[in-house]
Amino acid sequence: MKDKVERQSGDTSGKSAQLRIGFLGAGKMATALAKGFIGAKLAGSDTILASDPSEAACAAFAKETGARTTAFNPDVVKFAEVLLLAVKPDHVSAVLQEIRPGFSENHLMISIAAGVPLMTLENLLGTGARVVRVMPNTPALVGASATAFAPGKSARNSDAELVRELFLAVGIAVQVKETLLDAITGLSGSGPAYVYLFIEGLSDGGVAAGLPRDIAARLAAQTVLGSAKMVLETGLHPGVLKDMVASPGGTTIEGLHELEKGKMRATLISAVRAATEKSKKLGQG
Repeated sequence: MKDKVERQSGDTSGKSAQLRIGFLGAGKMATALAKGFIGAKLAGSDTILASDPSEAACAAFAKETGARTTAFNPDVVKFAEVLLLAVKPDHVSAVLQEIRPGFSENHLMISIAAGVPLMTLENLLGTGARVVRVMPNTPALVGASATAFAPGKSARNSDAELVRELFLAVGIAVQVKETLLDAITGLSGSGPAYVYLFIEGLSDGGVAAGLPRDIAARLAAQTVLGSAKMVLETGLHPGVLKDMVASPGGTTIEGLHELEKGKMRATLISAVRAATEKSKKLGQG
């Protein structure tokens, strides 16, 4: 459903449970974030409004979150003081120009538009605009995002803390300098694709060794999930954990030797560096 709504003020420096959050864009990432915020009780379905020109996107957002939607971006600015920009990069300029007349110093803009620099966002919104640029990744769809964020020059300390709190609801969140966001795009932004390729390769190896495809795929995915949890929860270096598995003269060291022959480590380094450089070029227009 689509509703026109009136503005109700909120304090972005207070507890986020009282926040009204507006989504400019109602796609899959926006939906995942809204569900995360609601699930963590940082917002309610009645304190969220999303705008999108696509009726299908609005319908899906409303179905998944129970929140209201509208076709008009200015409605969102009137409704909420915390705004989340979740549109494609080439739509950013038009959307921000449309909402600029209603955007004030009371608003906080959180942008997940990939590759769009803080300076561009701030210039489009006007002097003193409070902006935080955020780089989540697609596992946010299942509440397991690796998110990094960089506050703009007019953002308050409380804005950064609010962004951290919101994105912890869908995974982990770390604050960085904006200059590092391209590297983060190359690592955690593009990283899920590298991991999916690795899981597919493990699964193919299991099939080659005689396992049924469905069993191989499940075991490969669970192996990656469990290994990642070991890194996060033990705090041990991945190399230490690797050595704990590789016993002298055993099967694992033979497999590791094959991976080193295939230059897996060097190839991953090259992949992250290549994606980082591509992100820099995209950010330059």
